[in-house]
Amino acid sequence: MDGTRRADIRPGILVDIVLKRDQPTGKRTRGRVKRILTNRPFHPHGIKVMLEEQDQVGRVQQILEED
Repeated sequence: MDGTRRADIRPGILVDIVLKRDQPTGKRTRGRVKRILTNRPFHPHGIKVMLEEQDQVGRVQQILEED
């Protein structure tokens, strides 16, 4: 699932994000959502979140399924 809809994202879920500095390369960073920073219900480039890991901020590219 992609990360363009705010309703799909909740604190604690596992996601892949692209940090601002990694946008040119598209390198992804994996972590758990700490806070949702985008207020709009939809964003075409991904909902902006803060991860629990080192308070990194980026846009969600993929929501990962957990077993």
